[in-house]
Amino acid sequence: MRAVIQRVSRASVTVGSEMISSIGRGICVLVGITREDGPEDVEYIVRKLINLRIFENSETGKRWDKSVKDLQLEILCVSQFTLHSKIKGNTLDFHRAMDPQKAPDFYANFMNVLGKEYDADKIKDGQFGAMMSVSIENDGPVTITIDSKNRE
Repeated sequence: MRAVIQRVSRASVTVGSEMISSIGRGICVLVGITREDGPEDVEYIVRKLINLRIFENSETGKRWDKSVKDLQLEILCVSQFTLHSKIKGNTLDFHRAMDPQKAPDFYANFMNVLGKEYDADKIKDGQFGAMMSVSIENDGPVTITIDSKNRE
């Protein structure tokens, strides 16, 4: 699994002309799933999302000191199979992405685990498989990429 995490002041997802999800301060996470991903990848990504210290401690002024969980902030997750694309010439190849028949259930499980490990009311989602317009007001800007297969 791969996650592109952006610290945001606010973020939202629109499908067609309808806004389906929005958050205030927190993180917007683009989530890519591969054919090889399993429960251990979900656990790793979930743990990192809620504990990654990318926020300032307003009491001490120390940067990179607080997590989403510490501050009880919101999370907006957006599935994005293109995170595992491979470029062949000028063409995109998506063979590393999880099979479209398996990916919806795997992603739903990821969202379920995230809700159990954190606060389900603070977690929002896009619409799996839909053409989405994602509006992100990046705070910082801060953008972090994590990959469950490359844990260096």
